[in-house]
Amino acid sequence: MDDLQLGIRDKRGHWRPNDALKGSPLLAFPWSLKRVLTWLPSYFLPWNALFFGLAAVSWLWLTPTKETLATFSWDWVALVFLRNAAIVLVVFGLLELRLYVLRRQANRFKYNPAFPADHRSSVFMFGHQAFDSIIRTFGTGVPIWTAYEVLYLWAWANGIGPWAVFSDNPIWLVIIALMIPVIHDLHFYLIHRLIHVPVLYKWIHSVHHNSVNPSPWSSLSMHPVEHLLYWSDSLVHLILPSHPLLAIFHLQLNGVGAVVGHIGFDRIETTQDKAFQTHAQAHYLHHKYFEVNYSDGLLPLDQWFGTWHDGTSEGDRLMKERFRQIKARRAAKHSSFPGHSE
Repeated sequence: MDDLQLGIRDKRGHWRPNDALKGSPLLAFPWSLKRVLTWLPSYFLPWNALFFGLAAVSWLWLTPTKETLATFSWDWVALVFLRNAAIVLVVFGLLELRLYVLRRQANRFKYNPAFPADHRSSVFMFGHQAFDSIIRTFGTGVPIWTAYEVLYLWAWANGIGPWAVFSDNPIWLVIIALMIPVIHDLHFYLIHRLIHVPVLYKWIHSVHHNSVNPSPWSSLSMHPVEHLLYWSDSLVHLILPSHPLLAIFHLQLNGVGAVVGHIGFDRIETTQDKAFQTHAQAHYLHHKYFEVNYSDGLLPLDQWFGTWHDGTSEGDRLMKERFRQIKARRAAKHSSFPGHSE
């Protein structure tokens, strides 16, 4: 495919789509039922449907029985860890292999034309972004994800928490299932703003932002404290009536679902003349500019708080103006300190 039919490249070769990035219409005003219904298929396809399918397979065939889960045992804990690690290895690994190792579509639709493996950096272990990311993913990311899941499975098996069954509460549990991506987006925005506070950014979140040009393996490349915060939204399943399947879906949406914002390509080609959108642009822009798009756009939080970037030149202008105003306020505050002199 010719990516220049759907976008442009700047002087540095960075690609951007012709159309402005739009958030979901769920809470966009003036609210329109027609816009929501038109957008709704993209809420499920391709990603949320895939992640729910993976969660269903995990729950039905790759989770021990309730009797086994009732007692902590390293064998079933190891099984859950290996299952989660295998899902990450397959999803992240296949995307990385196709797009970044084999480079099957070269840099067509790639926002940043460079490939991380071609540019070593001392900020990464062994100077290699992918190696560093893989170590962090399996070293602390998947274990912390698994620890949350082990807690929920053990609690469910022992009747701890407000767990429900589908036969008795079908409507409620469907509502919870539909709301999980929304809960994730709200929580992600809040903790994301938190870890951009300078001291937390320096010691915690900067690890993730080392991947300025992210690839699939960058998805869970985080400091362990960020891993703990990142999956903490799943604690809602110990507060609201839920089901283990939905807890697993929530954890996998956070875990394997993190890959969506780190693919680095706007579209993945499926045939010579067809491709599907990845929805990666919003978070890619956060990695590129750092102080925009703290959420993934499901809720209009960035629009409300002035941190939205729609990927256009106008978005660049608004971002620069916001940075100029912040710099001016800081300068004014500094000049007002006692003892300050020109």
